[in-house]
Amino acid sequence: MRFGDVLATAIIQIRANKLRSFFTLLGVIVSVAFLVAVVAVIQGMNAYVKESVADALIGSNTFQIRRLPINLGLIEDADWLRMQRRPKLNASDVDYVRNALPDAVGISVQSGFPTPRSDVLYGNKTLGSIQVYGVTPAYQTIQDYKFQYGEPLTEVDTRERRYVGVVGADIVDKLFNGINPVGRAIHVHGIPITIVGTVVAKGKVLGQSFDGFVMLPITTFESMYGRRQSTTISVKVAEAADVSPAMQRAEEAMRVAHRLRPGESNNFSIETADALVNFWKQLTQVLFTVIPAMVAIGIVVGGIVIMNIMLMSVRERTHEIGLRKSVGARRVDILKQFLAESVMLAVLGGAIGAASGWAFSALIAVASPLPARVTTWSILVALGLGAGVGVIFGVYPANRAAQLDPIAAMRAE
Repeated sequence: MRFGDVLATAIIQIRANKLRSFFTLLGVIVSVAFLVAVVAVIQGMNAYVKESVADALIGSNTFQIRRLPINLGLIEDADWLRMQRRPKLNASDVDYVRNALPDAVGISVQSGFPTPRSDVLYGNKTLGSIQVYGVTPAYQTIQDYKFQYGEPLTEVDTRERRYVGVVGADIVDKLFNGINPVGRAIHVHGIPITIVGTVVAKGKVLGQSFDGFVMLPITTFESMYGRRQSTTISVKVAEAADVSPAMQRAEEAMRVAHRLRPGESNNFSIETADALVNFWKQLTQVLFTVIPAMVAIGIVVGGIVIMNIMLMSVRERTHEIGLRKSVGARRVDILKQFLAESVMLAVLGGAIGAASGWAFSALIAVASPLPARVTTWSILVALGLGAGVGVIFGVYPANRAAQLDPIAAMRAE
């Protein structure tokens, strides 16, 4: 029996029982759609964190020297207690790093954890829960801020502890109705701050705005809020290839600044945007450990349904099998025929499931802030699962059909 004839017969049988075929495939469709959709959301989130969130928080071609690492949520209690004894970063640390990296585009200091939030008042308007942080002027270069109105903070502002600030687009839009606010005073933490510049909107990430902030000279910030527990040093270099060598030089400078002996562990952390990406990936790995189990359950259930339906089909077509054998069909021909039907059913379920998962992930991306990216490997896995289920759960019914005695099969009604 030719391969084309086998496929044609399988298609005819599937079309002849459309409703039964659909319900047969439901388990495979749901499982595969779930796999494709969840993987699409996770991969989309990973890419989004790398492309948008990480660079927005840390900056491109930038690394940070921190008292505490980014991935605090994955640190053991004993390590956390040890890290709490680390010294705070100070001005002398910045000088050591600056001397070690004279070719850096910018080296800045910014206030770290805990970041205070404050109500911001202008006239009779109040905007709540606005982030307030202190920086040195180079931070604005490191973050690639573009200014809509006014100008950046300056060294003079820092040196003279001026009560001036740069604000995000949310404050411009909600307190000033989009009108240029430069020169006007807002109240932050009960203290009047004169706006000298506004930053072009960066947008929202997962529903959280990057534009709700007031940025002060770090000296002014510390006079208002005190020093933070984890002041951060940021270093920006000209090219991505320069990041790794610059990190090594900065690490050596910090070890000298902290008087660490050879063999002693660093009492500081040096991290790039990749650290945030890796932290996120470690969190999503938890989902990847759960997904296979859930998909496997659905696939096994779907496979059992396919096997039972194929066994029913063998019983219904016993007479047909006897006729085929009586006119010369071999066991292998009958085996191929029923196995082809089983595989085609399962592959069809995988294809419908992959398309449904693709559509569902696109709907998620449109209807929610969660990004979704369908990957080629997830589609291939979906189709491979379908074919595998068809073969594994179709062998027994196909073998049973192939072993029927032609005379007994002919007598069956």
